[in-house]
Amino acid sequence: MTDAVRRRLDRPAALGDRALAGSEKLRFFPLVAASGHGCLVTDEDGREYLDLSAGWTAAGIGYAHPEVVAAVTDAITHQAYTGGISASIPVTSGLVEDLISRFPHVENPRVYLGNSGTDANDVALRLCREYTGRQRIISFENSYHGGLGLAMAVSGVHVAAGVAADPDTTFLPYPDPVRPHTGNPQTVAEDVLARLHTELERGDVAALIIEPIQSDGGLVIPPAGFLRRVVDMCQVAGVPTIVDEVKVGLARTGRFNAFDHDQAAPTIVTLGKSLGGGLPISAAIGPAVILDQPVASALLTMAGNPVCAASARAVLRVIDDEGLVLRAAESGERMRAALHAAAQREGVTDVIRDIRGLGLTIGVDLVHPGDGGARDVDLARKSVYRAWQLGVILYYVGGNVLEITPGLIISDEHIDFAADVVMRAVREARAGAVTNDEIASYTGW
Repeated sequence: MTDAVRRRLDRPAALGDRALAGSEKLRFFPLVAASGHGCLVTDEDGREYLDLSAGWTAAGIGYAHPEVVAAVTDAITHQAYTGGISASIPVTSGLVEDLISRFPHVENPRVYLGNSGTDANDVALRLCREYTGRQRIISFENSYHGGLGLAMAVSGVHVAAGVAADPDTTFLPYPDPVRPHTGNPQTVAEDVLARLHTELERGDVAALIIEPIQSDGGLVIPPAGFLRRVVDMCQVAGVPTIVDEVKVGLARTGRFNAFDHDQAAPTIVTLGKSLGGGLPISAAIGPAVILDQPVASALLTMAGNPVCAASARAVLRVIDDEGLVLRAAESGERMRAALHAAAQREGVTDVIRDIRGLGLTIGVDLVHPGDGGARDVDLARKSVYRAWQLGVILYYVGGNVLEITPGLIISDEHIDFAADVVMRAVREARAGAVTNDEIASYTGW
């Protein structure tokens, strides 16, 4: 540990951080975030970091976007009630209308507004059980749908880590073309679809929940057409589908919805994270026949509060006004090309199995060279730590994949800088620049 880091951790403000419950900490390095603007985060010493995580994508249009600041300031200045469960609030109703217009495939739509992706998924799952009168959920290994309740219990990542699975949930493999469970990338999707067909034939499935890209499971992108076929199969079987767009939706993949790449039409779509521009809000958009009943069965006092609703409306306007769907597609192409070039320059191509992504959802898959592509968890841990030392914030997922999900407003200059630093960090971490003692307290996942 450097003297500068030790001094930072000895400050009075750090005492409160140490007292923060460990159950809600996922730390990779000793970042102290004092302020942020755009894609930059500034610490207490005034040092700037380029944030390639967008705060786990929650700051999807960057920190302190002027449109969000103006909307939130006006909303809190004229605070209208506290939430939408017992009063109609114009700005909240406006957000509902904005969201409905984005999902024209949903017949007779309703919008559930919540505080996080966790409760949006939890409510969607529970209401599907109520609607169908069935209990069984189909989810996927290594999936992530939330950190509490039913949403957590159907998350493969949590179940693999020891959390008790929902007893009525069946976990199918997620089709990974890079590490196919069948041993053949050409057969991986067909195998999963065959298993799904068998499960649906039992006639007891209440819902299927799926991520269009499996983010926390290792940034896994399924074969083209897979999601569409899953949704279509479930529709034929009379099983509602919930597509979890919480982390990768809202323009991040170069389409407004990630499921648009497959032209899928899910029954329910869940949103969160970047929807609030950094404030807590989520949504589930689906048909009235599912989301309307039972009345008053999903009550959160602050859900649909006018401040977060105003921020969400501003986020949707910014996505349109600044052309962020196209910008994410173009920036993603530039970032992937820059990462490939930087990997060549830094001489680390032998420890990179894959650089994959859609739009600005990108993963760098780190492996042990000459070991059949075995995941290098230690290198991932040390690379993100070294990147932080060099002025770049990013995290790893799936044990060994560097996840790059910057704000959609990232500039070309920052993209080029980011690629250089990320690959330099990999090279220097591999060479021993980060010790085991330095990362001992930052266990990550």
